[in-house]
Amino acid sequence: MIDEEPSGDTWLEIRLAEKVTDKESQAQYDAIYDYVDISQNDSFYRWLYDLIDLQEGEIYLDIASGQSQLVTMAQSGGIVSVGSDLSIQALRRAQKDRDAKNLAVVNSKELPFAAESVTAVSNIGSLEHFIDMDAAVREKARVLKAGGRAMILVPNTFSLLNNIWFALRKGKTSVDPYQPIQRYGARYEWQELLETNGLKVMKTVKYDRVRPRTWSDFKALIRQPKEVLRLLLAPLVPMNLAFCFVFICTKRDDEYGK
Repeated sequence: MIDEEPSGDTWLEIRLAEKVTDKESQAQYDAIYDYVDISQNDSFYRWLYDLIDLQEGEIYLDIASGQSQLVTMAQSGGIVSVGSDLSIQALRRAQKDRDAKNLAVVNSKELPFAAESVTAVSNIGSLEHFIDMDAAVREKARVLKAGGRAMILVPNTFSLLNNIWFALRKGKTSVDPYQPIQRYGARYEWQELLETNGLKVMKTVKYDRVRPRTWSDFKALIRQPKEVLRLLLAPLVPMNLAFCFVFICTKRDDEYGK
């Protein structure tokens, strides 16, 4: 009988193509943003914005910002903010639909920013799609100032109301058809990835559903009885079985974080 925990990578990884390069990934996301909106509702971004708790005088970077909801919230609050994404089409939509500013086409594993140049960085629902997750985390840690914070949202392999429930009903793995690469990890697998690449997890918040904060989100919710049920059940879901985890991190200052 083996009592020791397994070592090494334990990701559940799904690749819709045998091999994905940076250019292929960029083309895929440009195509996605050409014909579909993969954003969440406004209440979701307002909840995240409260979590990151930006203050006057901060410098904020949102990586894989998509249509730049968090960036525009920060900019409207007077925070110096930059949105970055691999997809130029996503940023064009952000400029057109949200009048977002300070946007840059960027590969997450090679951020064109100086070391310790930002006080807050976020990466929401996209780290699991990056070709090189380790390099992307190291770059977040590199650009983050000492005492700053990173907010990272990633999906759980064992989400009770999503992956497990889908497998129970369908006998299949839940697959996102829009993503060339999809990975799932358990809570401490994600934490290990972050902490071996220069960040230190200070707080973990579970995410299943958030209550509507706008009238339009409320009207959309009540038209979907299953989503109402998920919202009601969300507080009962244990942390380790949540849909996603939001990790609030600082920069590591020991020899492993340098």
